[in-house]
Amino acid sequence: MSIPQLDCNRLERWTAAMQRVCGRFETELAFNRSLFIGEISTSLRAGLQLSNLRTNAGNIKRFGDNPDRDDDQHCFLVSQRTGYSQITQGGVKIQLAPGEMLLMDSVGPCEITPFGLIEHTSLSLSRAEVRKHLKGQGETFGKISSSNACGRMLHLLMDELCKDTDEQSSADAQGDALQSAFISLLSPGFERADASSSAALTVNGVNLRSYVQKVIDESLTQPGLSPASLASRLNISVRHLYRLFEEEGDSVCRYIQRARLKRSADDLSNPFLKTESITAIAYKWGFTDSAHFSRSFKKQFEQSPKDFRAHVLNAATAGAA
Repeated sequence: MSIPQLDCNRLERWTAAMQRVCGRFETELAFNRSLFIGEISTSLRAGLQLSNLRTNAGNIKRFGDNPDRDDDQHCFLVSQRTGYSQITQGGVKIQLAPGEMLLMDSVGPCEITPFGLIEHTSLSLSRAEVRKHLKGQGETFGKISSSNACGRMLHLLMDELCKDTDEQSSADAQGDALQSAFISLLSPGFERADASSSAALTVNGVNLRSYVQKVIDESLTQPGLSPASLASRLNISVRHLYRLFEEEGDSVCRYIQRARLKRSADDLSNPFLKTESITAIAYKWGFTDSAHFSRSFKKQFEQSPKDFRAHVLNAATAGAA
């Protein structure tokens, strides 16, 4: 079987598993199929279904245009375990950092945009019960607070559920009680407008550039990474993004290129990757033109990629002798 067929089968298996667990989602890749990571699994924890998703896809979209085929039985409490992502539903965009949570509806269009490799865990809850407890407020999509008491309790419950490795398929009483606890905490646990505004002030001050750099570092393998795409993902203007770096005498484009060159240099220095071609390493870290990569690398490290690799690996061999 050829490599393209293997890559195609990998994507098809991911799509089938994703649709089986989460509904009619379609996946757009961020880069070459050979670099795609897509893993999804389900388990029972005290009678409740947890789904664990790990991927570096560019975008995962549910069109929600066919109610007869869409799941209308569940809401999903999503916990971002690693990486950064943005989830969009009903025209609202919510960014998730590691440890943050949101409630997502299984009805209607939805997009999950990973910023590089992410892992998140979702808990299936009865949509009818969620709507009943929300008392018609319509808040079946929203971020869970990490500051108010009910929000913190939801985080603790989810963390404990994720830690529990004992799969129990018959714990109906436990499952019912836990589901009731999760659902009853949702409405008071949502992040309100005043709280999110306060958090935004903090993020837009000291911490936003640090957050942006983390998102960039998680997204370096995506060739389409650009100031415009980055600003769109972060829900800020391109001009605001430029200013964050200009304030320290830098630019977002230079930061992206330096980070990509540093990762490329790390791979070229790795003896376990010595059989991997320089072009493949450059492509892996988002460069699409090998000549441009070579020029940029030599300017940064004062050696061509080939000479750099030979020098570092020869030095390592001599040091080990």
